Amino acid sequence: MNIGEIARRAGVSRSTVSYALSGKRPVSDDTRRKIQQVIDELGYRPNASARALANGRTSTIGLVFPPAGNHYTGMQLDFIGSVVEAAAAYDYDVLLSPSGADSDRSFQRLLGERRVDGAILMEIRLADDRVDHLAELGFPSVAIGRTANPEGGWWVGLDHTALVEACVHHLADLGHRRVAFVNRPEQLLRAGYESAHRGLDGFTKAAAERGLTVRTYNCGDDAASGQACLERILRDDPATTGLVTLNEAALGGLYRGLAQAGRHVPRDFSVTGVVAGRWAETVTPQLTAADVPAAEMGRVAVDLLVERLEDPGASARNHLLTPPISLRASTGPVFGTS
Repeated sequence: MNIGEIARRAGVSRSTVSYALSGKRPVSDDTRRKIQQVIDELGYRPNASARALANGRTSTIGLVFPPAGNHYTGMQLDFIGSVVEAAAAYDYDVLLSPSGADSDRSFQRLLGERRVDGAILMEIRLADDRVDHLAELGFPSVAIGRTANPEGGWWVGLDHTALVEACVHHLADLGHRRVAFVNRPEQLLRAGYESAHRGLDGFTKAAAERGLTVRTYNCGDDAASGQACLERILRDDPATTGLVTLNEAALGGLYRGLAQAGRHVPRDFSVTGVVAGRWAETVTPQLTAADVPAAEMGRVAVDLLVERLEDPGASARNHLLTPPISLRASTGPVFGTS
C-alpha cells in the first residue's frame, strides 16, 4: 500500500496525502479526516525512510562505542540496555555503532549519511577525537563520561576520582595499611580511557594522604586475568590485606585467587571498588562498592540528547554523579584491629 493508492481512494492528489502525513502544509479538516479514514481502513504505516525524507528526522539515535575485542563487560552491556530502553520511551530507535576515532569508516557513515538524529558516545577518553569531531560538525551528541576539558560539553559522568578515594579511605579506616589497586587493562590506560586514569589518580591521592603502602596493577577484563592478577599481588607483597578495583569483569577471578590462596574475605582480606550494583551482588560475599548507576546514566544521557534535539539552541548541560559506597560483606577490619 502506498500514497498513490490512498490518494485514489480518498479522491485527492498524492501531494495532498503527503502534506497531510508530514504536516508541511495545511490541509482542511474534512480532507484530513477523509485521508485518515482510508489510512485506518487500509492499515497503512508510512515507511520510516520516507518519513525521514519528509521531515528531516530519522527518529533514531546512534550509540557509539569501541569494538568489544573478545567481549563486552557487564557494565558496558548495562549502559547499552539502559540507552535502548530510555530511547524507546521517547519513541526513538537506537543504531549501535562499534566505532572509534573520527577516521573510522562506520562512524563516518553514521554521520555522513545522516542515519541518526544525534549520538551518544560511550567509553570516553581524556583526549577523544570523536567528541571533538562531532563538536566541529555541530552534530548533536552526549557523552557518557568526561574528556580532560569537559567544560561547555553535553555529558553525564561518574566521578571515578572521588569514588576510588572513598574506597581507599574506607579501607584505611578499617586499619588496612598495605593495599593494591586493580585497574582496567594496560592498553586502555595507554589509550587514555577516562575512568582508568581518573580512578588511578584518586587511588594515588588517597593512599598518599593516608600514608599507605600500595601497588597498582592493570588487569584484563576477564576472570582468568583477575585470578592471575591476585596471585601477582600476593607474590609481590604477601602482607597486602586489601584491594580496590575498577575492573568488575575480573572480580570473580580476584575472589577465586583469594580462595585458592587460603585468604578468607573479609576476615583475611578486604575487597572493594567501583562496579555496577547488580554485579557487586553476584559474588560471595557481596562486594562493598561504590555502585555505578548504569541505568540512570544511560537514561540521563538520552534525556539530554532529546533535549538537545528539541532545542538546538539550549545551553550545554551535564551531570557528574558520585554515588555513596554500599556497605555489604567484603570488607572488614584488619585482624587484630577494631
